[in-house]
Amino acid sequence: MSGARQAFAFLTPLGGAATPSPAAFGWFPVVGAGLGLAVGGVWWLAGRAWPAAVVAVLVVGADLGLTGLLHLDGLVDAADGLLPHLDRERRLEVMAAPDVGAFGVGVATIVVLARWASVASLRPAPLLLAGLWCASRTTMAVAARTQPYARGREGGLASAFLGPARAAPLVAGVLASFALAGAWRALAGPIAVLAGGVAGAGVVAFARHRLGGFTGDVLGAAGIVGETVGLLVAAAKW
Repeated sequence: MSGARQAFAFLTPLGGAATPSPAAFGWFPVVGAGLGLAVGGVWWLAGRAWPAAVVAVLVVGADLGLTGLLHLDGLVDAADGLLPHLDRERRLEVMAAPDVGAFGVGVATIVVLARWASVASLRPAPLLLAGLWCASRTTMAVAARTQPYARGREGGLASAFLGPARAAPLVAGVLASFALAGAWRALAGPIAVLAGGVAGAGVVAFARHRLGGFTGDVLGAAGIVGETVGLLVAAAKW
């Protein structure tokens, strides 16, 4: 099975069952850009029929649907595991548990509201979303290639990706992210991508400090936090 099919099946609920491998990482930026364009298309179409507040709800909902809430789930689990005062083993247990705690609910609420408010304050911008979504999936892939896996031999959602992967597609993902966002606005777009990348890297660094490495939940959290920060920066009064 091709890396492209693996990446599409893992990052969306539309690709059917597929066992991921390190080859999928090279396609993460491509799938991310495609998702951004799809969500941006919903934004553009909805903007022709509804006011901004309603459009923002539809855009945020479309993104959650097209990703199968995978990254939001990772954000909730990561918040519950990383933010409280717990020892390392207990953090991993909490992140693997199916229930949701106050930290996860609080962080998820803030993130969803921030995404809604950012979209509501901007005109439809498919290229901006393509750039930010491409950058977020690139951040996930780079983190998984450069950071230790916190669960070791215990397994986990991200364990199937462990192994050597080509770096060239990820470098291309970084360049494509800046190019797509820059096509939206020459200055604001790249700055938004950069800010999102820094935010995503910050989540990974925080997890490295707390857990000694990354997990699948950490990658999801890094991606959605990076996108949200990028949207907030793009929505600033330039």
